[in-house]
Amino acid sequence: MVQAGGVETALDVRALEQALRERVDGEVRFDNGSRGAYATDGSNYRQVPIGVVVPRTVDAGAAAVAVCADFGAPVLSRGGGTSLGGQCTNTAVVIDWTKYCHQVLSIDAEQRTCVVEPGIVLDELNRQLADHKLQFGPKPSTHSHCSLGGMIGNNSCGGSAQAYGKTVDNVRRLEILTYDGTRCWVGPTSDEEYAEIIAAGGRRAEIHQGLREIIDRNLADVRRGFPRIPRRVSGYNLDSLLPENGFDVARALVGSEGTLATVLRAELDLVPLPPCEALLVLGYDDICAAADDVPRLLKHSKPTQLEALDGRMAQLMREEGAYLDSLHELPEGESWLLMQFTGDSQDEVDEQAHQLIRALGREADDPTVAFSDDPAREHKMLKAREAGLGVTARPPDGRETWEGWEDSAVAPEVLGDYLRDLKKLFTEFGYDHPSLYGHFGQGCVHTRIPFELTTAQGVAHFREFLLRAADLVASYGGSLSGEHGDGQARGELLPRMFGKELVTAFGQMKALFDPDNRMNPGKVVDPYRVDENLRLGPLWRPDSHSTHFSYPDDDHSFDRAVLRCVGIGNCRTHEGGVMCPSYRATGEEEHSTRGRARLLFEMLDGHADSAITDGWRSTEVRDALDLCLACKGCKSDCPVGVDMATYKAEFLSHHYEGRLRPAAHYSMGWLPVWARLSRLAPRLVNAALAAPGIADLGKRLAGVAVERDAPVFAEESFVEWWRARGSTEPDPGDPRTVLLWPDTFSTYFHPDVAKSAVRVLEDAGFNVAVPTSPVCCGLTWISTGQLTTAERVLRRTLDVLRPWLEAGTPVVGLEPSCTAVFRADAPELLPDDQDVRRLAGQFRTFAEQLLNHAPEGWRPPSLTRTATVQTHCHQHAVTKDDADRELMRRAGIDADVLDAGCCGLAGNFGFEQGHYDLSMTVAEQGVLPAVRETAPGALVLADGFSCRTQIEQGDTGRRALHLAEALALGLDGQHLPADHPEKLAARPERSARDGRLLTAGAAATVLGAAAAGTHWIRNRRSTR
Repeated sequence: MVQAGGVETALDVRALEQALRERVDGEVRFDNGSRGAYATDGSNYRQVPIGVVVPRTVDAGAAAVAVCADFGAPVLSRGGGTSLGGQCTNTAVVIDWTKYCHQVLSIDAEQRTCVVEPGIVLDELNRQLADHKLQFGPKPSTHSHCSLGGMIGNNSCGGSAQAYGKTVDNVRRLEILTYDGTRCWVGPTSDEEYAEIIAAGGRRAEIHQGLREIIDRNLADVRRGFPRIPRRVSGYNLDSLLPENGFDVARALVGSEGTLATVLRAELDLVPLPPCEALLVLGYDDICAAADDVPRLLKHSKPTQLEALDGRMAQLMREEGAYLDSLHELPEGESWLLMQFTGDSQDEVDEQAHQLIRALGREADDPTVAFSDDPAREHKMLKAREAGLGVTARPPDGRETWEGWEDSAVAPEVLGDYLRDLKKLFTEFGYDHPSLYGHFGQGCVHTRIPFELTTAQGVAHFREFLLRAADLVASYGGSLSGEHGDGQARGELLPRMFGKELVTAFGQMKALFDPDNRMNPGKVVDPYRVDENLRLGPLWRPDSHSTHFSYPDDDHSFDRAVLRCVGIGNCRTHEGGVMCPSYRATGEEEHSTRGRARLLFEMLDGHADSAITDGWRSTEVRDALDLCLACKGCKSDCPVGVDMATYKAEFLSHHYEGRLRPAAHYSMGWLPVWARLSRLAPRLVNAALAAPGIADLGKRLAGVAVERDAPVFAEESFVEWWRARGSTEPDPGDPRTVLLWPDTFSTYFHPDVAKSAVRVLEDAGFNVAVPTSPVCCGLTWISTGQLTTAERVLRRTLDVLRPWLEAGTPVVGLEPSCTAVFRADAPELLPDDQDVRRLAGQFRTFAEQLLNHAPEGWRPPSLTRTATVQTHCHQHAVTKDDADRELMRRAGIDADVLDAGCCGLAGNFGFEQGHYDLSMTVAEQGVLPAVRETAPGALVLADGFSCRTQIEQGDTGRRALHLAEALALGLDGQHLPADHPEKLAARPERSARDGRLLTAGAAATVLGAAAAGTHWIRNRRSTR
């Protein structure tokens, strides 16, 4: 039995799955992993789907609906899955359109229209439209990953709706599919077209006639009962069927959340891309005062955006250390209104802003006024507003906040009074300090509220608050939703806004399109209660877990760490930042940070119907985490700081506890040990790693991708070179002393990096020391989940470093991933160890040491070169690259620091069997093409060993240098070569001859042994 929309239905799930596999050109997934990944969206709600279908074409998606109809299975169309009202979670067959059905089918620049498939992401659509100087007008904050199909389903808006309206105002026609198989284009319908449709008969005629009858019966109620405000998104768009609105069936379906029909294609209206823009920001004493001023601002100007953020959000940003550069751009005040103006010339745009300033009686140099026509500065200021959901989700005071009443809207003229009453309601229910922000130019208010959703009393208060808030917004003639839609969060509340007659009309519209209630049932019409199907709820009882990491920012709880993900979906972006490389390569929800977090949530087994029931031993979770590169991009790029690399290490540790691990965990997880052993015969080791036949066999046995060339061990390691140098060990307490960290990669593979660092540090006036006893950060054991071993390695390292730690000697790291361990991972693994805390505070990057602590008067050598720079992902996430950028600037390096994502190698990941293809796909999405396009005379810089290796093995024709190597070359005073300057840096070279000789020797040995064995056997037989 399957329950959907409150109705239990007998459903042969196995037969349904088989039929979908036979009849649908797509990926059909009924496994627990896929079902768990799609069990929730960005809302408070959770429903485990029956299965997931990823159609390869629009026609395949239509075929999937037909199969479901044959079995009576509910259907849910899904885009980016960012919905905040629960409309993208259901006990249904989920059709995910985003992986394949994302084409722009046509663009008519003259008519300013285009036709698209439902899975295309908004930013990608606008990228393709940019050459035509056009764009799709509405732009929600999720523009980097929301799909057009989802925008149509939700009637999305965003800040630009101030100028361009909601999605409904920008849809011309839709190709739809009903559950019973009717497929047709719909749009505005003249009386003549209506007559033709009715005359043709059939299901299309039945739908049009039924809609005409519904609107004819409810003309007065619709005209009177639909709020005439800019942001009415709740309910079905019956007002689009009014005669004065052209009986527009397409627009009537916008915002119906997949409850009426499936959208297969959409014809959209486009708007010109404004050539010039400017931003005006005004400061106010509080958010209500800001809201009071909105009508006056609109009277004197026509901004394309009028956004607001309050002092509470600014406070959270400061406490979390997030978007500080955005805050610095804001004028004085405790709340702010941000107005964007656009036009055909910069003078025209600037004058719009200055006219408003004069009309308000303010001056441009007033401390409460900030004006900018610099796009970069504007972007910073608007970034603060777009960050709202992520910043407010996990405030530092420990009280989690939730959606539920995050989207109400009223007329701008009454916004200030509404906010005052809403704040009174917060106080009455004890929900103190919710941030208030949003699209104030259209009266839309966003907030997140600290509901208590894990106890019966807390859920009861949650429900009562929503009922009271619905009555409040209705009393102001407002809308329950101003852009996020109804779903389950507001469906039950619709009668309080629209009244019984209009809600009955909604039901009639639903019955006309979907009489059996199979299209996203339980949402909008005949909805679930607002307190049903909660992701948490009073019955949620997750298993408790003892862990290796301490999770200090999550109350020392793995369960709470997993709950960080609130479904924003930034991990589904396709460009910019690092997160999430595996999703960018596969397009799979399960391989996004969000999808993995959802599976870990299911693994907690807090619900009776949890998709994952075998905890740490789950193969579904293991498989989802297998393609996680552990790049840590999500630690910095995720708005709520999900750290999937840490969760992966934790999971692997428990998953393989007491069991045999994959071979790669022993070969690459223990790399520091094998690297030290290589000192016995490095040339022989290199020969074996390159020997035809032998090398491939060894890779297979070691779990290494045969496509990869093994890195070459140096004949002389850095530590061996240091010992031979015979330098006197400096006093640890000398303020000029620094301890150079001899990481495995700079010691055994690229010793020239460490040697160069010594030269530059000494040139800067530092006394360099190097630990000659074995030390290691434990990175390879951490990344493979061998955390008990990593802890032992770290404790031994601390013993070696103790004299330096006690003296407070700075420790300088060259390998970014090692630095990130000491700054982030080690303190979480050994939270009570004072030496770990000391080391975290004393560990610096090479650039940080030179930039911030070099003796006064020291200047780096001048290189005067351009450079393509790839920042290591762990540096991006943990230590940042600000110091590197400034050091390069001072050295005369014109650095093009790539924003091209992860290199794809990511430590051991790209070397493991089964990962090579994905590793190279990730690299080809940004880093490798950028390196290939680098001018021959430019430098290629990458501090990470993985990045340098990927660039060298990625058919770029280039070798990347560490910044230390580049600066050391500058110390020589010679001009760098005009072509490929990296050839001056020393690198261990592979000897093909040694490999061939080893193979020949091995073959001769085998043949000799075989001959000897044959001779011995014959002799034995002859003596019998």
